[in-house]
Amino acid sequence: MHRIPRILAYLLATLLSLFLLGAIAAGGLYLVLSPQLPGVDTLRDVRFQQPLRVFSADGELMAEFGDYRREPMRYAEVPERMKQAFIAAEDERFFTHYGVDPVGIARAVVYLAQHREIGPGGSTITMQTARNFFLGREQTYLRKLNEILLSFQIERELSKEEILELYLNKIYLGQRAYGIGAASRIYYGRPPSELTLAETAMIAGLPKAPSTANPISNPQRALQRRGYVLRRMLELGYITQEEFAEASTAPVTASLRTARPGLHAPYVAEMARALAVDLYGEAAYEDGYRVYTTVSGERQRAANDAVLQNLLAYDQRHGYRGPEAQYDLSAHDGPDAWDRLLRQHPRVSVLSPGLVLAVDDDAEVARLYLGAGEEVDLPFEQMRWARPWVSQAVVGSPPERVSQVVEPGDLVRLREVDDGLRLAQIPDIQGTLVSLSPRTGAIEALVGGFDFRHSQFNRAAQALRQPGSAFKPFIYSAALERGFTPASIVNDAPVVFEDDALETTWRPENYSGRFYGPTRLREALAQSRNLVSIRVLRDIGARYAVTFLDRFGFDSSRMPADLSLALGSASVTPLELTAGYAVFANGGYRVEPYVVSHILDDRGEFVYQAVPTLACDDCAELDDQGAALTPVADGNVGEPGLVPRYRPAERTLEPANAYLMTSMMRDVIRSGTARTARALGRDDLAGKTGTTNDLHDAWFAGYNGELVTSAWVGFDQARSMGPGETGSRAALPMWMDYMRVALDGVPETGLPRPSGMVTVRIDPESGLVTSADNPRAIFETFHQDHVPERDSDGGRRGGSGSGSGNGSGERALF
Repeated sequence: MHRIPRILAYLLATLLSLFLLGAIAAGGLYLVLSPQLPGVDTLRDVRFQQPLRVFSADGELMAEFGDYRREPMRYAEVPERMKQAFIAAEDERFFTHYGVDPVGIARAVVYLAQHREIGPGGSTITMQTARNFFLGREQTYLRKLNEILLSFQIERELSKEEILELYLNKIYLGQRAYGIGAASRIYYGRPPSELTLAETAMIAGLPKAPSTANPISNPQRALQRRGYVLRRMLELGYITQEEFAEASTAPVTASLRTARPGLHAPYVAEMARALAVDLYGEAAYEDGYRVYTTVSGERQRAANDAVLQNLLAYDQRHGYRGPEAQYDLSAHDGPDAWDRLLRQHPRVSVLSPGLVLAVDDDAEVARLYLGAGEEVDLPFEQMRWARPWVSQAVVGSPPERVSQVVEPGDLVRLREVDDGLRLAQIPDIQGTLVSLSPRTGAIEALVGGFDFRHSQFNRAAQALRQPGSAFKPFIYSAALERGFTPASIVNDAPVVFEDDALETTWRPENYSGRFYGPTRLREALAQSRNLVSIRVLRDIGARYAVTFLDRFGFDSSRMPADLSLALGSASVTPLELTAGYAVFANGGYRVEPYVVSHILDDRGEFVYQAVPTLACDDCAELDDQGAALTPVADGNVGEPGLVPRYRPAERTLEPANAYLMTSMMRDVIRSGTARTARALGRDDLAGKTGTTNDLHDAWFAGYNGELVTSAWVGFDQARSMGPGETGSRAALPMWMDYMRVALDGVPETGLPRPSGMVTVRIDPESGLVTSADNPRAIFETFHQDHVPERDSDGGRRGGSGSGSGNGSGERALF
């Protein structure tokens, strides 16, 4: 055996010493750094940051809130091609190494030696997972060492499949997309399972530079990355040469696709968001909560359309106010310049912007630019409606040619109609519609204004408006409580009031300006006779009425204790008025409106469930479960599918009172100010129109046993809506358009007749019981304790309730 040269022995000893020193150093580093490392066991129970999502009662997405877009996927749900693409691009030896790839590390060491700085290379999928979950992205030696140590720990604790699942759900892929599920939706509008090979490779190439090399921000760099991924997949045998060639030449099909709600209900979504933030703070935006509302998709769409169409109809009735803006086309020449102008006027609701390029009176068309190179001819027929606006009360003469309506440079609004595009404008007027279940208070539909992006103010829940004559049913209900009946006779005649509370002399009138003499209460409500309502309130007392109104949930501080209350001078929101009418609709129970039914966490467990009030005659079997909107602990609520639980609603109105008021309000539709609603072809509808002084507000609130709905129209800054814009013209059609759809297929439902009610013949002029021989006799219903006497008996006149006293300090001068 040859003697080993001394120099070789010396070299081996040196290498062994260096190895031992390295091992000791590595062990020392491990002992120093290991206690400071986070425990990787938390990865088994990781909760990904996800946006807050709001849904309708039937599961339609209404909105997403939060910066993170993520749709977590299980490993088994990830397509094999997607796994292969990421492994080819990021870590080809992922399934064979132990968290650190020696070849990659060697490549990183070479880079360090050449450039004297930490560079790319060397990071395995496991190391990236460690960095994404536990470490920052700073380029330091200490962070790299921590990353390596964490990778070893992760490999010991988790399987390769678990690691890859974590990585694919956590990685940032640009455009606020975290994970492959969200990226597939945002770039292609489809789940990963439906992507082509080219699209899959495009996503797999994003981790290198997700913000600056994605197909939206930089298509060329994204194509280069896609080509790299496809080449690596070919080299590793994941795809064939033919597949490589086809995918390499595929065009870029990515476009930014934001989460589009299936149901447009932004005012409802905002109410739900506010509740979630109130419950969970800022964590609501990233903890993946799913908020389910009470809103019906079909009814919400009907409400959206009813508000939209009726506000546009009102706006069109009052003339064209001119272009939204006027531009000098000589200073803005060509499609690129026109596109810049259009971007200053984003779409509002269904109204898109258009720029008038030319006008041809002979051809009766205007040439408009719509954006992205598209031009159209707008015929004069679609702008013939545009009589010039002079004031809310006056419009000019109908236009006779195109040039009287538009001119080149006008920025106008357009909306789609059955036969093309029509000239339009953003309405100044606003409107709301609120619809809820009178049995539970669940909000079925809510629209808070013409367009949420144009104005986020939720008029349905926040706007304090005077309800006008829509408030009279509550005054009449108070009168029934004090002994009045539907047959009580009250004089509809001129009157002057000196009211201590009003500190002025007041000469109220009927809307028609006429007076009708002695009038039964039923007829007075149906025809909305102001003077009868005032005399009724004077008789029962304004202070008593304010106290009585608490039964309907109204805030007494906003109820004036004077005679103007009879004409609806109170301040209420549309939601409050709707809830007040629900007391009549359900037979006398005060229910609490609510819009969020339950909330699930990111694992689908219940964390919150509303406990709504329930209007029920026999609630003995229901346990008192505390206040509504009670947080749910441990997700231990209900069975799959969520069976709601309720608490009994308080009865605040006698059944006879609710029954008679409903009967009287049915006459508002049968023969009164809302008789247009007979076109709905239902006999179970009741309600009341409302119009305030100077036509500032128009209302209709109505119901049956299934739904109670209010519609309001008016300006945000109160001013006259113009002649004839009463509740029956401006608001009732909106209510009808909604209820026509909302009640389609719903059987007619009415209040059951309470015990103690009797129906007798009365004389309509005296309000007293009469015989069958009286040719004028009509039937009227009374509680048995308030049936008037016969004419021949000389009894009291129709149970007027006179002498009940008022104590309000008012006096009348006749």
